[in-house]
Amino acid sequence: MRVNLTDARKKFPELIRAAERGEIVTICRGGVPVVDLARATTAARKRPKLGTLRGKIKIFDPDWWKPMTNDEVEAFLAGRY
Repeated sequence: MRVNLTDARKKFPELIRAAERGEIVTICRGGVPVVDLARATTAARKRPKLGTLRGKIKIFDPDWWKPMTNDEVEAFLAGRY
């Protein structure tokens, strides 16, 4: 199927459905083919691998998650931290 750019803008959802059915849709500008719409192949979803960063992350301060003390907050706000 060949469609000019103006019609493609108006009928884009229909062209997507045609491509989903397996039809190649060619969009033309001034009669010259510019873009082909084709159905995408679906890739197999890979399951995430848990623990892939184990041993690669170094924590320099084991208490990084604890709240700041009042002195640390004041130093931070004063720009000395």
